[in-house]
Amino acid sequence: MSNKKRTTKNKPSTLKKILRVALAIAIPLGGGLLVSLLTMNAMTQFNALKQPPLAPPAWLFPVAWTILYILMGVASYLIYRAWEKGKKAEKHCARIALMLYGIQLVFNFIWTPIFFNLGLYWLAFAILAIMWVLEVILIAGILKLSRGAFWCLIPYLLWTTFAAYLNIAIAILN
Repeated sequence: MSNKKRTTKNKPSTLKKILRVALAIAIPLGGGLLVSLLTMNAMTQFNALKQPPLAPPAWLFPVAWTILYILMGVASYLIYRAWEKGKKAEKHCARIALMLYGIQLVFNFIWTPIFFNLGLYWLAFAILAIMWVLEVILIAGILKLSRGAFWCLIPYLLWTTFAAYLNIAIAILN
């Protein structure tokens, strides 16, 4: 009986798990919402730009980003869980992964106003390229740590790759 008490004390409650997942999802969603509010007025100007082939309709962006931010939040929670449960080497790997996640998330949030509000398309592309490299490093680093986090971040990497195409094409066309 004492072993059961000892193991249950170290496990977070279901409510704590739910709150941690909610917080992990709220961080990218909240940042994305804030950035979208900052760039809302720039969308009219953006819609007037010459668009490249394969440019999706404007309504797709908020839908795609909402899904991606949720997946990113879930991935960060899974990385956190790997840190929480892991041995020394896994804790170190998870800590680095969480730092990379945070840094690339900052680049993600910075890109939007630079691209939409300031219209600095080449600078935005450079930021996007750095973000893409950080994503690749993050995804490669977490494969052994958390397969779930790995798969949650793959759509984000694919979308970022597509966003890079759109960014560079808009820079060239405009």
